[in-house]
Amino acid sequence: MRISGDWLVRPTTQRLCAVLTEAGHRALFVGGCVRNALLGRAVSDIDLATDAVPAAVSALAAAAGFKVVPTGIDHGTVTVIAGGVPHEVTTFRRDVETFGRHAVVAFSTDVAEDAARRDFTMNALYAEASGAVIDPLGGLPDLIARRVRFVGDPIRRIEEDYLRILRFFRFHAIYGAPDEGLDAEGLAACAARAEGVAQLSRERVGAEMRKLLAADDPARSVASMECAGVLAVVLPGAEARALPVLVHLEEGRAPDWLLRLASLGGAEVADRLRLSRADAAALARLREAALAGAPPAEQGYRLGARLGAGAVLLRAALTETPPPAGWEAAVERGATARFPVAAADLMPALAGPALGARLRALEERWIASDFRLDRAALLD
Repeated sequence: MRISGDWLVRPTTQRLCAVLTEAGHRALFVGGCVRNALLGRAVSDIDLATDAVPAAVSALAAAAGFKVVPTGIDHGTVTVIAGGVPHEVTTFRRDVETFGRHAVVAFSTDVAEDAARRDFTMNALYAEASGAVIDPLGGLPDLIARRVRFVGDPIRRIEEDYLRILRFFRFHAIYGAPDEGLDAEGLAACAARAEGVAQLSRERVGAEMRKLLAADDPARSVASMECAGVLAVVLPGAEARALPVLVHLEEGRAPDWLLRLASLGGAEVADRLRLSRADAAALARLREAALAGAPPAEQGYRLGARLGAGAVLLRAALTETPPPAGWEAAVERGATARFPVAAADLMPALAGPALGARLRALEERWIASDFRLDRAALLD
């Protein structure tokens, strides 16, 4: 089997491979670029694996005129900029000792040893510069079947890096067969080591959850996270019940990870996932507006078109009821409405707290009229 793609035949990429192979080393594409190419998906990151040690990679690449950046030299990785595109080149490795997300590694000349330390079989696929696929661990059938399966013993893989628990659910959401459950052995291992997720940095957990919830349909994966006890570690108090309803209601719209996160609930979500201030504020507004249940037009006025639509869909998902007829047009109408009264219209008769209270009362009256009352009617 062979892979293909514009990224593969790019002259500078092929030249980098040739620089290594002409010096007697192997140059194999690995991981996501091979996996995505085989699935017909876009390739964004290019990773290479080689039996050349980092010093040799750096020297050969620099001599060929490429820019070399020692991004992870202690772990065998250098980034080579070829044709303006970063290529991460990593020496074959084998684990000597692991400590959660940290490991002591030794360089290797054996691609099978390198494959054995990877997380999932679909990520342990390699390809020559010609595109010929190399499958040291028999992961190709798993990829074809869209089966996310740990390499070797799942417990051991997880204990090497607890982030792999979250990656297991994310990969199933993105690459797994849509009509099949998660790999039973892998799911059981995640459940058995769920508490290990608490050791991870909140930034990393937040990044994984964002990627997971941005998948086309993460509902099955998140439900499995809940059943395995992982969701309770990540977001205590969260529930996956409303998510499949929301995903169904979102049909035809771009996936909104923040809206989906809002459907889960949970305690101290923004802090636990290290959300930005803007995302934390939007999350709080979505939850509050959905629970309050204002009409769609008012949601659009108070939140804007995007968040207003999200609040309507979120309430429908949480209550398991369809949104009101014509809700999208109503949200848009509210989002474009402009309150016709200004503070200056009430001055100098009113000032201070009395002015603010009167403005709020007039605005509520205007909203209740479905934005129909004009300035004159409001001031009469």
